[in-house]
Amino acid sequence: MRTTVTSPIGLLCKAQVRCGTTAPVKALSAELGTDALAVLFLFVTPQADFRAVVAEAEKLYPDTDVVACTTAGEIGALGYDEGLIVAVGFPRAEFASTSLAISDLDEFQPELEMDRVAQERVALQERSPEMENGFAFLIVDGLSLREDTLTTTISPALRNMPLFGASAGDGTDFQTTMVSLNGQIMTNGAVLNLIRSVHETEVFSLDHLVPTETQMVVTDADPERRIVKSINAEPAAREYARLVGKDPDQLDRFIFASHPVVVRIGGDHHVRAIQQVNEAGELVFFSAIDEGMVLTIAEPANMATHLRDQMERLAQRASFSDIIACDCILRRIEAEQMQMTRELSDVMSRYNVTGFSTYGEQIGPLHVNQTMTGVAFYRKDAS
Repeated sequence: MRTTVTSPIGLLCKAQVRCGTTAPVKALSAELGTDALAVLFLFVTPQADFRAVVAEAEKLYPDTDVVACTTAGEIGALGYDEGLIVAVGFPRAEFASTSLAISDLDEFQPELEMDRVAQERVALQERSPEMENGFAFLIVDGLSLREDTLTTTISPALRNMPLFGASAGDGTDFQTTMVSLNGQIMTNGAVLNLIRSVHETEVFSLDHLVPTETQMVVTDADPERRIVKSINAEPAAREYARLVGKDPDQLDRFIFASHPVVVRIGGDHHVRAIQQVNEAGELVFFSAIDEGMVLTIAEPANMATHLRDQMERLAQRASFSDIIACDCILRRIEAEQMQMTRELSDVMSRYNVTGFSTYGEQIGPLHVNQTMTGVAFYRKDAS
């Protein structure tokens, strides 16, 4: 099948192929080249053979850091898509990078990892002094339940290097998610990418949700497994359903996407999205939850209008050339439910947004849900 270049005039090298393509990485490399990239990212549909894709990339790019992950859907040349392998390469002439594998998050040692990240950040800065702008991009196993600990640990070690990231996905199956670095495939692992550039960048996070006056208190929870057992001293699923005016026996991912809950941290609200109801009638969340937490029901604004407004906001400082975006699977689900997928895709295509749908997003020290997080790139001579 034909390879599509998504950004012929952008700063980044971007291409995509359908998962049924024979030798897909070879097809991608025909557009990307094989010897001029500082780092290459592959966002791989769960419909593809992830191990085969990673092995092929390792052969074709032996001298380039290649970072790959499974997705919950892709964002390609035409916006939302499925069944793609999306490639994003950073040209070596304009970017410098270091990629760090964190292979077993159950054995994660915060102090050691903080030291390693800080040392690698300083080393990268010293060997690329002409590249004054930078950011960190974290990709983590979306079923690890360790994103909160990871971001809290890593963020301080980055100093003034802003962090964003994503939890790798598995469509809507929630069975197996994988990340890899240079042929090393990991479950329960992560890859942290430190990237510097001669071009300006802006890390961002956005959501279209408006808190209401309806609040609830988590009165019994299992934080380790992100499970809420009771809300307002009532069974969690039943009480949530009552508050949003739904039948507790009909709760599904569409209701969770359209009636999210948020928690106030500082002066901002952040989504604590619900993944599912388990057999015990408890609510399983995508991110950290604990007893005593006050949750607020939120209502969505028009997602397409909001996204367009946010893209225009990012363009106010200058016209950006590319965006890499990590977009929560719940946003895609809501878009499908509201029949807004095409409109959102048109916005993403117009503004050269490339990325994938995730099981959660990272911004600074926080692991969040139902957001789009990412980074915009501005040419150094842009006015």
